[in-house]
Amino acid sequence: MPPRNFNLILFAVVVSILCHFTYRNTRTASILGEAIELIEQNYVDPVDRKGLVMAAMEGVVSQLDEHSGYFAVDAYRSFQDNMHQEFAGIGIYVDQPNPGEPVRVVTPLVNSPALRAGVLPNDLIIKVNGQDVSEMLLADVSDRLKGPPGTMVSLTVLRGDEQHTMSVQRATIELESVVGDHRDASNRWVYRLASEPSVAYVRLKSFGEKTVRELEQVLADLDNDFDALVMDLRGNGGGLLYAARDVSDMFLSKGQIVSTRIRDGEIEESYAATPGTLVDAAKPIAILIDENSASASEIVAACLQDNGRAIVVGTRSYGKGTVQEIMPLQYGRSALRLTVARYFRPNNKNIHRTADATEDDDWGVTPDPGFVIPMEPEALAKLADRWREASFPMLVGIDPPEANSPSEPDAAADIASPVLDARKREILKLEAELNALQSKIQRSVLSDQAKANLARGPEELSDDPPLRAAVGRLLELSGAGRNAEPEQVEPPADAPPKEPREKAA
Repeated sequence: MPPRNFNLILFAVVVSILCHFTYRNTRTASILGEAIELIEQNYVDPVDRKGLVMAAMEGVVSQLDEHSGYFAVDAYRSFQDNMHQEFAGIGIYVDQPNPGEPVRVVTPLVNSPALRAGVLPNDLIIKVNGQDVSEMLLADVSDRLKGPPGTMVSLTVLRGDEQHTMSVQRATIELESVVGDHRDASNRWVYRLASEPSVAYVRLKSFGEKTVRELEQVLADLDNDFDALVMDLRGNGGGLLYAARDVSDMFLSKGQIVSTRIRDGEIEESYAATPGTLVDAAKPIAILIDENSASASEIVAACLQDNGRAIVVGTRSYGKGTVQEIMPLQYGRSALRLTVARYFRPNNKNIHRTADATEDDDWGVTPDPGFVIPMEPEALAKLADRWREASFPMLVGIDPPEANSPSEPDAAADIASPVLDARKREILKLEAELNALQSKIQRSVLSDQAKANLARGPEELSDDPPLRAAVGRLLELSGAGRNAEPEQVEPPADAPPKEPREKAA
């Protein structure tokens, strides 16, 4: 056969194969597209094509696990802002108690352009750049407040019976993920307990792109000048997998951190600690968790618990042992959040709580024996107030906005503002489940060992029982000079950890 004929036959075969795969991949999509076209053309009432596509996407992901989902354009932008820990705007928390009524300023952020311009808590936003927004939805008002850093926006607010108009220069607003116990006179975070300055205290609100750098700076500033350390992960719903890995590595010089497994249980990644720590191995550490500590939080708590580096105090964590990867759609305008792996703690257990799991099953991270210490609803409410007032000094003495009851729709579901998402993590996660916790706590009885651990803690911390018990134990350990890092398995010398793709945990 002449070479020319052979090349033509080979070309035809390749094209046929490509056409086959293209048809196979587009056949399902064409069915969906055809159905949407028929609905749009023939349904008895007018329909919104965009709404149909959204419903179709939500229907597809609803067949997967509860942590997979579809991010529409606004939701994806908000998610990215949260992970990047910054957005362009004027720096305010806003809410809208009742649709059709003006958006309310909950508080300006510390050192924000809004604060410098004179915006106050409880101001009602009625105009943006001269346009009446008094009846607009919160998402629409939020979009009008955002804009490129350096640009100006005119804001008219209703304060009592008076209107006030001010010009605010937009800026890049950074969302902090590592905070301390309280603020000093200059509104800087203090990473020590006010009642026990010898005990360092850091609270991680999320695991975002800047969390590792923030925590490294805090630990560098503390420079091991403390007797013990509390890392508070209560209410922390997770974030980026690599952030959890790197935070864990700050406290371990060797040992397993976490591994991830994909379909059929195949190990995809295995992360081990690297030599050197940012906290002296002789300094005892306690980690506080609760039922809202999930995923990346559970990776850190489980890692340090399994490696014997920290005691874990509080209540059993949420139980999310899966890893999600963000896969952009529409050229990056929207995205799929898809579960791609499960992660396993150093003891080789997956902490994921399945839909049919019971309280007696093995899931989540359980505090150490004698340190299972739940909080009464009253103490939980006080903790929420203390965190709120420490984060936002202007709210001291102002009653917090009413939280939705668990039976009501999620107030942040339609909101594009990343600030409000952060506020939800900060406040509402603690308050929204008080009713559900009530019956659970009534059934909870402290063990004798837990009562003893609680009694050892400083009386000044009685409003926060898990913190009180943790500090009591840490002061004992630091006084005894114990809690040196245990012997750990050396990581393979020829298998350095690989940099992961961006994944959420």
